[in-house]
Amino acid sequence: MRNQDKYLIKSAAYIIPRRGNQVLLSLREGTGYMDGNYGLVAGHIEANETAEDGAIREAKEESSIVLTKDQLKFVFLMHRVSADPVDSYIDIFFEVTNWQGEFTNMEPEKCGGLDWFDINQLPENTVPYIAQVLNSYQSGQTYVSRRKEDV
Repeated sequence: MRNQDKYLIKSAAYIIPRRGNQVLLSLREGTGYMDGNYGLVAGHIEANETAEDGAIREAKEESSIVLTKDQLKFVFLMHRVSADPVDSYIDIFFEVTNWQGEFTNMEPEKCGGLDWFDINQLPENTVPYIAQVLNSYQSGQTYVSRRKEDV
């Protein structure tokens, strides 16, 4: 393989807060990507940061909760594939059932609210790949790949 055929894939860490059969979703607003749709508390993993560290940081920044590594349970990995490296991601999902603090929308310029939903009855306006992950995760899967054209 030639060097120009290789590219770096971005990675993002997500938390799936669970309260029984409910999952916490975040309404995207003002981000320029899938605004008006529900996603999860998440963000890019930064340089020299582990996936767990990224999930913990994003949870604090976006929702004010405090997590520790032992409260994160890896549950799912998604590879979003695109010929354009800007659109290719490795997405790492952690279930959380214990945390410190109360979920608070810390980024009102990017989030229209944090709401609990039955994981088996997600809102129709859930980001499609997030709905796919949550449905797959509920059925016991731990990995799926998705091509950009399938979005």
